[in-house]
Amino acid sequence: MELFDSHSHLNDEKFNKDRDEVIKKIYESGVTNFITAGYSLESSKKAIEIADNYDFIYATAGISPNDIPQIEEELWKQMQEIKVLAKESEKVVAIGEIGLDYYWNTDNKEIQKKVFVEQIKIANELDLPIVIHTRDAVMDTIQILKENDVKNKGVFHCCPQNRELIKEALKLGFYISFAGPITFKNSKNATEMINLVPNDRILIETDSPYLAPEPVRGTRNTPSNVRFVAQKIADVKGLTLQEVEKITVQNTKKIFKIK
Repeated sequence: MELFDSHSHLNDEKFNKDRDEVIKKIYESGVTNFITAGYSLESSKKAIEIADNYDFIYATAGISPNDIPQIEEELWKQMQEIKVLAKESEKVVAIGEIGLDYYWNTDNKEIQKKVFVEQIKIANELDLPIVIHTRDAVMDTIQILKENDVKNKGVFHCCPQNRELIKEALKLGFYISFAGPITFKNSKNATEMINLVPNDRILIETDSPYLAPEPVRGTRNTPSNVRFVAQKIADVKGLTLQEVEKITVQNTKKIFKIK
């Protein structure tokens, strides 16, 4: 088995007590690569630290819309530090996760947009793709991507099951990454969403430690569980699990320029 979890958070504090043991089990489970995603300055530093200790782990660095410092001077200072981290580390494969979130934050929409655009500029300057988080902000996210050219494109991570978002994202050249929610028993349109994405644009992820897929929903998620996401895609598309493994590994390495 060869699986690539394109988005996880082994930098989360939920792994502080047993991180190395968990990583060993992940590799033994057949997940031969995974990406630990940053979402703040500190979590980006931790992601890089973890990736530096293992050949098969990569990292992203960025400030998510839910982790924007309230003091503007501190925000721009952290953005410059993110840029330096991404520039200096060979393990950083993207700027992210970045984007817009109007579900958790409705009072700072304009600063969210500004931070998103500025991090797109950092990605372009460093010749990196971006990893996008969007929640309840589909129209604004797409509008920003239309108005600001993203040189190396990127990935909609844990992509919301929204028909228009997926269609527009694909038109713009982005990849779509699915996580545990497509396996949930109450997911009414997962089959349609999966079928909207061509095989050469689809990725798999866990977003661990969150969103554990069926049949382990409700537990602490780890990249080992990405096989359940892959199996769901295989079932929907009429492919074997091995075919989905091969497709998603190739796609992940391509978009993140991993040799």
